[in-house]
Amino acid sequence: MVTKRIIPCLDVMNGKVVKGVHFENLRDAGDPVMHAKFYSDEGADEIVFLDISATIEKRKTIVDIVKKTAEEISIPFTVGGGIKSIKDINTLLESGADKISINTNAVKDPLLVYESAKKFGSQCIVIAIDAKKDKTGWQVYVESGRKPAGMDVIQWAKKVESLGAGEILLTSIDADGTQKGYDVELTKRVSENVKVPVIASGGAGSLEHMLRVLVEGRASAVLMASLLHFKVFTISQIKKYLQQNGIIVRI
Repeated sequence: MVTKRIIPCLDVMNGKVVKGVHFENLRDAGDPVMHAKFYSDEGADEIVFLDISATIEKRKTIVDIVKKTAEEISIPFTVGGGIKSIKDINTLLESGADKISINTNAVKDPLLVYESAKKFGSQCIVIAIDAKKDKTGWQVYVESGRKPAGMDVIQWAKKVESLGAGEILLTSIDADGTQKGYDVELTKRVSENVKVPVIASGGAGSLEHMLRVLVEGRASAVLMASLLHFKVFTISQIKKYLQQNGIIVRI
């Protein structure tokens, strides 16, 4: 059985960690470098930074944060938000990021996925898919979950895998921030249709939610924010619970 990963997510806006519900009503949750170091020391397997206010003007902010974070942590971390080019990817990797997450601009320019995987290696390229349920299944949304892309999530996941993506970060917009549980069915459907690891995101509210999406949803990792930022659970509590329930984790 493959070792499962616990990954804190830091949504960064204007240099601060924020958290909301359904991608809206954001509130300040603190300093990203401080959070990252704390989670690294506590036993997180990876860290994800998502620059949710990424624009040309604010890009320098996240690059500076990446550099500072790389000096403080000893685990891999992924950076996403507003990445439009090979140059953007190269800048962030040179600043200390281990992986790059692309969402909107992968949809706009699928060739970016192919070219970046070819240049930097599939292991560096994570495709973030924001999904919302509709009458026929789940639709891909872009621009921080605000705009439907007119694409089926399962088909898009298979497409980005074929283009060279090494991992999929799958977020349920419906579940995001609700703490009512991950979308297990969505995660399972995507996991069954691709061979690359799928990170489940959106909706963590209990230890049972994490166990269920790892077992029934076949996720390779669980991403969470609120539960950790607001000290509902610690990384060690989560890992101990999962281990007691038959999940292999790195202790």
